[in-house]
Order: sequence, then C-alpha cells, then structure tokens
Amino acid sequence: MSGVLFTCAGQRVDIVTAFNRAGARTVAVDVNRLAPALYHAGAHAFVPRIDDPQYVSTLHALVHEHDIALIVPLTDLDHGVLSRAKDELGALVLLPEPEIVDALADKWLAHLLFEERGIGSPPTWLPDDLPGDLEFPVLVKARQGFGSRGIYRCKNTRELEFFLDYTTEDSMVQAVCRGEEFSIDVFCDLDRRCLNAVPRTMIESKGGESIKGMTLADSELIEVGRSVSETIGLVGPANIQCFRELDGTHRITDINPRFGGAFPLPTAAGSRYPELALALAAGERPEPRLGDFRAGLYMTRFFSELVLSAGEDGTLQPFAEELPEPIVEP
Repeated sequence: MSGVLFTCAGQRVDIVTAFNRAGARTVAVDVNRLAPALYHAGAHAFVPRIDDPQYVSTLHALVHEHDIALIVPLTDLDHGVLSRAKDELGALVLLPEPEIVDALADKWLAHLLFEERGIGSPPTWLPDDLPGDLEFPVLVKARQGFGSRGIYRCKNTRELEFFLDYTTEDSMVQAVCRGEEFSIDVFCDLDRRCLNAVPRTMIESKGGESIKGMTLADSELIEVGRSVSETIGLVGPANIQCFRELDGTHRITDINPRFGGAFPLPTAAGSRYPELALALAAGERPEPRLGDFRAGLYMTRFFSELVLSAGEDGTLQPFAEELPEPIVEP
C-alpha cells in the first residue's frame, strides 16, 4: 500500500477517509492538535507552522519514517513552500510548478495569467487603474483571499469608494459575472494531461464552500475543465470556478490547485481521484477518462463532530460511546 502524507489536514476528514477506502496508508499532519482529520488517518503527527524553517525538514523526516510515496496538501496555505521543496521531500508532491502556484494564489496575477494564455476572465482592474466608464455592479476582492473572505459587492461609485477604503487587504476590482456559476473538479497527471473533469452546480455555498450541488453531464463544461487545466499546466487535483455568461462564453474566476471543498460529490460520482493519485505515486500513467462519471447526483452537507479524550501523557484519542443508530424508513 502506498503511504500518503496529508499536510494542513484541518477538517478534511472526507479526503483522508476516501484515501483510506482506496487502500492507502494515511498519515495526516497539522499544527493544531484539534484538527479532526488527524484522527481519521492511520497515523498522525504535529508539525511546525508553515513559515517555520523546520517545516520542510519535519515533513521529510515523516516521509522517511512512514515510507511515504505521495504528499497531498489539503489547503492552500503551504502550496508555495511545498512546490519549491519537491526535490527535498522524497515523495511525489501533487502540485504544479511554483510560478503557477504563486499566480493562482493571487487573484490579480491569476487574471493576468488567464488573459496571457487566452482563457476567458472577467474584466479586472487594480484600484488605481479603474476606467472612467466603469459599469456597476462590481466586486472588491482581496487578491489573496479565500473562503469568500474580503469580497464586497458594490452597486455604485459611493459603495466602491467605501469598500476600497474599508478593506485592509490588498484588493482588486472585478466585473460581476451575470451568468450561472459552476465548479469543475479536475485531476491532471504529471504530464499535465487532464484525466477527468467533473462539473457541478453551485446550488448553495457557505463561507466559500459548496454545501449543496449536483454533478452535470455538460460536455461544454467538461471541455472547459480539460482545456483550462492543460493550458495552465496543472498537476494533480484542482477546482475551477467559472460562470457561463449570457452569450454562452465561460469566464474563469478562480482556480484552486487542490481537492475542492465539495470533494465528496465527484468522489461519489465515480471520479476515482484518490485511485488516480495513488496510481501516479506508483509510477503508472493512467489514460484520460473525460466524462466518465455519474451525472445527476446531489450533495447536501451537514455538521458532524469528533469527541476526544486526553490520556495521562496529554495525548488525545477518539472517545467512542455506543449510541443507537437512527433508523430511516425508505
């Protein structure tokens, strides 16, 4: 079984357990001892902050200790560090090149990258370079925001000036897309080939994360996912956010080079992304399976919890208590 190391494990229990089911030996790490995903992996460890000089060497030691073949970052936080340390870690890191990681982490640089490579992107400006005939509504967006943080909708000049003055983040201004929003979960191999692309609707989101959605057999969106991911040069998983405008064109607003927040939906639809990741770690070269997934599946998410108890040495262990399972009548 391949060993998989998950960094910044946080709350991504869904991803860790999916790799468990796929047959991986899982090791999860985080700086926070209460990160729930730690306790759903086969083993876990606590690591320094990502800006600590010992972060990479600590991961390298864990790779050696647990015979790790694959490193999967679960949030954006350490992408820059890991993409630059690929040759030092001793395992395959599922990330594109550092310059791509850097551009996608900054929404202004991402917009410039999209335009440079012929990918549709909403009109976007820096605050000091706004056109005189700016059409409203527009969005003030934090360049390095995530989870819908630092985004303000402005319907006139007064609101625009207010939010540009109000925000403490380095921001940009972007035209509001008027079409329907979609998300496309893609997975690319080490040759930057898109192996599959699973589009889904954005029925409802909370804090920037999809909590309700449905998989779509939409050939145009599948092609958008393939074309964009291969044009950018993505490696491993990514989530592409886009709008289909009223004229039928597509505008890309964001690309996150990691498993998306709605990971359970494409997984249930048969994306087999954990299996593809393990195949890459084993040196295999899977063939693309574009469109090979189940459409029409809905996802609706809910809160869950993990109760831990502290041992005499201070370590935390899952605390289980037998409770009757609810019975649901069909």
